[in-house]
Amino acid sequence: MIASESTNPRDCTAWSQLADLAASLRERELRDLFAAEPDRGPAWTLEAAGLRVDFSKQRLTHEVMESLFRLAAERGVLERRDAMFAGEHINVTEDRSVLHTALRLPSGSELTVDGVDVAAEVHGVLTRMANFATRVRSGQWQGATGLRIRNVINIGIGGSDLGPAMAYIALQYYSDRSMTFRFVSNVDPTDISEAIRDLEPAETLFIVASKTFGTQETLTNAKAAREWIVSALGEDAVERHFVAVSTNSERVAAFGIDTANMFGFWDWVGGRYSMDSAIGLSTMVAIGPDHFADLLAGFHAMDEHFKHADPSVNIPLRMGLTAVWNRDFLDIPTNAVLPYAQFLSRFPAYLQQLTMESNGKSVRLDGARVDYNTGAIYWGEPGTNGQHSFYQLLHQGTEIVSCDFVLFAQALEPVFDMQDMLAANALAQAAVLAFGRTAEEVRAEGVPEDVIPHKVMPGNRPSTFILAARLDPHALGALVALYEHSVFVQGAIWGIDSFDQWGVELGKAMANSILPDLQDADRPLDRDSSTDALIRAYQALHATARD
Repeated sequence: MIASESTNPRDCTAWSQLADLAASLRERELRDLFAAEPDRGPAWTLEAAGLRVDFSKQRLTHEVMESLFRLAAERGVLERRDAMFAGEHINVTEDRSVLHTALRLPSGSELTVDGVDVAAEVHGVLTRMANFATRVRSGQWQGATGLRIRNVINIGIGGSDLGPAMAYIALQYYSDRSMTFRFVSNVDPTDISEAIRDLEPAETLFIVASKTFGTQETLTNAKAAREWIVSALGEDAVERHFVAVSTNSERVAAFGIDTANMFGFWDWVGGRYSMDSAIGLSTMVAIGPDHFADLLAGFHAMDEHFKHADPSVNIPLRMGLTAVWNRDFLDIPTNAVLPYAQFLSRFPAYLQQLTMESNGKSVRLDGARVDYNTGAIYWGEPGTNGQHSFYQLLHQGTEIVSCDFVLFAQALEPVFDMQDMLAANALAQAAVLAFGRTAEEVRAEGVPEDVIPHKVMPGNRPSTFILAARLDPHALGALVALYEHSVFVQGAIWGIDSFDQWGVELGKAMANSILPDLQDADRPLDRDSSTDALIRAYQALHATARD
């Protein structure tokens, strides 16, 4: 363990310096910072892995940034980074390596961890995935009746759903449009029912993604899918219409899936970091092995930048430190992710898990409770839709929200000047958030005095602007890796374990204990009065629905 991990970050000299700087900055606005530094825009912009990231509209000064770099040094962030890339067991509560970066190492790379050639294992799985994807896409893989597969349904939950679903929508332009791809995660029966409603069983393949092949929601949906296939095609059809992404060959075989069609991954891959592992099998089938390789290359390009770039120009480091500055020193509790790209409609939801499951912690690595803020609340919606929904609060609400804008310069589907209109909106929103509009400026427009207060935009609302040429697989990989490493930096500063998720376990266990109570009206109940009353009310309504 790195020494600083067992200490309170508030004891760092840089932490006290940052608190003082935050107090002094309360009287300075972004307008002032830009006036004092005319070339602030380009001066605060960094580029790597095809992404141009503009931090100039964050409420940062050079003095603040220097103190944030000192805080990173005091917290051993770069040493912890190196430990992660080397495969050390930095996930301390589970005694595991954290090696999602190994998933995108180029072919021929070498990385031995705990006596295992990790890189060779990764590429062994990638080769099997590529062979399978090629067979499905070409029609060589056929269903039980000899028909080609035209529909692929990924069944998973959490990282086994959010990553593949987000990636498919993001890269739909590059997908095989002759095929249908759907994603089922919710144990609500309407999810699986609607996914299969208009499909032909003989042309449908299910990818069941569960590391243990025991995740309740995933297995429940998989059983419903199995019943649908068997009722239409017979028991022997299961092995032609199901494959598994799992590590539990015994359970996979018991389900009826040929273990030759099981694609494994490793305990050093957390679910929310797994979209570029075998969990991405549906992505590879959709976009093909070559585009999937481009996706991995984008990830790796940002990995290399994070690993080797000097701190002064290291984009993930700066992004993570900026997030800590906003959360702990400017008291900003939420961050909106605003992709001006409809294909990134699921990107904010994906980041919710990545950021909030990773850094939603209140206990340090040494077991002590934190006495400072950790992970922010992440949320968002694509522009321009969000502008007609919640931007009112962003501009004039009482709660300050930091924002990340994501924009691509080239349209995937050019339609007259629509991409320029989209870009104009993104640039305008970031500028208005930063600089606002004063009462004097409103008055100069001839607005009546009684209306002026309502049209004032306070501004001084921080944002980061991410610009890339085109939403392609490489850009998506780089973008996701940027956020992965930003999350890492934040967790390292706070001294928490960003790679466990114990907070979700108790609810799962209690759900398992409540299920038999719901299914047996004669069972005595001895929980809290609210839960017991709700159980009885549910049973009554459920029985009425059956009648």
